[in-house]
Amino acid sequence: MKYSSKQIKSILQLSIFIVLCYTETSFAQIAYDHITNKAVSVGSYGRVGVDWSFDSGRTIGRRLNLNNMGSIGGRMEEQDYLELAPVLQFAPKKGDSTYISMQLRLSVFSNSLTSFGNSTTTSLGGLTFAIPELFVQARNIRNTGINFWIGSRLYRGADVHVADHFYFNDHSGQGFGIEFKKTRLAAIFVTATDTTSTVPPYFYLNIKTGTPSTALRQRTVLVAEHDIDINENNRITLLGEYHKMPDAHASEENEIPSNPIEPEQPILNYDSDYGFVFGARHHVNFKNLKEGSFNDFSVRYGTRIANGGDGGVSKTWATFGAPDLENLNFQGAYSLAIVNHSVFHTSNNNTINPYLIFTTSKGAGATNGLSETYFGKEVYNKKVDFTIGARDEYFFNDYFHLITELHYSQRVDGDNPTASMTKFTIAPVYVPTGQKNIWARPHFRFVASVAKYNDYAKETLYSPFLQFAGKKSWGTYFGVKTEWWLWN
Repeated sequence: MKYSSKQIKSILQLSIFIVLCYTETSFAQIAYDHITNKAVSVGSYGRVGVDWSFDSGRTIGRRLNLNNMGSIGGRMEEQDYLELAPVLQFAPKKGDSTYISMQLRLSVFSNSLTSFGNSTTTSLGGLTFAIPELFVQARNIRNTGINFWIGSRLYRGADVHVADHFYFNDHSGQGFGIEFKKTRLAAIFVTATDTTSTVPPYFYLNIKTGTPSTALRQRTVLVAEHDIDINENNRITLLGEYHKMPDAHASEENEIPSNPIEPEQPILNYDSDYGFVFGARHHVNFKNLKEGSFNDFSVRYGTRIANGGDGGVSKTWATFGAPDLENLNFQGAYSLAIVNHSVFHTSNNNTINPYLIFTTSKGAGATNGLSETYFGKEVYNKKVDFTIGARDEYFFNDYFHLITELHYSQRVDGDNPTASMTKFTIAPVYVPTGQKNIWARPHFRFVASVAKYNDYAKETLYSPFLQFAGKKSWGTYFGVKTEWWLWN
């Protein structure tokens, strides 16, 4: 039988396809088709939109909030951001109640603080990809109430959503933990490859091998939390942390080589350091109001290298201030953080969400003002910031809501005068899911914000907006934005 060239070509293609299929199933490292645990779910959080200002008609897209405070003072001007969180669920042995999962969280944002559109990883100030979470957990192991997890996890609790501020117990990081009923224990291992970190540095010059090389100095954070249920509507959470950083000796002989960053200044041969954190949080549900109304009040105190909590975040391992350069440690450093956060469902058509955040922190440097760190960089050794604000959401009907916000923030760095901002925001909202709920998403918003700065904030350009627009007493922001979340 004779075959045309077209038929021969078809036969060859079919033969190659059969061979490839056989090779794939016979020699693949993992035969995924034979895995029976196929429960997969995906969560997501994100926001995207456009914005502009009446400042010369330019698109600015910068926060009106004060510097070094992030979203504290209102989050309506936050930049584009995306999270995807796929979860793989594994089936336990038949009859076993253990919930087993692997969670991965991928995040994307722009370094230039601008929008996603027409931006790539190779653009100037382009997109950045991160993996803030990758962990495996087993919950309610064999119906004992014991949970166990290992990996990198956003391990945190209460959140002032209006200010995007996870307060009191943000222990996000890489480590492991075990939980049993009302008690949670974890070990977080903090390290960094950023050699500009100096407060305290997470690196040192290792010459034990005879060849100078940058080595990492890891911090260990041990965490304990315990809940005490006073009654059905009242709960107290107790918090304790212990931080430890090892020695950063240049060598076993205690030699002090030249500083490769500042040749005139020697590497400081500082010893190990430590810190403690103590805190308590009271949560109360208001039964005389609509379900979901509550108040949270928390107090947290950190010492020595555990005095972190600045820039809008509350991680205690992000040490604040300068060290004592005589004793080469953070003895005397501290931080006090007080947060009160409430949600009041005052009627079927209205919810008000007030909050208060106060933080005062001090390093171990000789002055309150600019003090030198281990490698000569100068930082403020003391700061006090205070913010009070509220969001009101009125439900005209299931689909149309109106958000109004009022915030006041002030901050003092060292012995400088107070920088302050008062901001008002109004945001009509369309909720396509048709829910009368402040947590309903997605939102389609038109955002209009105006801020008034005091003279010191204006003259020192103490705001991302002012740094772009110049010395102004008033700042404005307008945007058309959407925000969504969908969790498992």
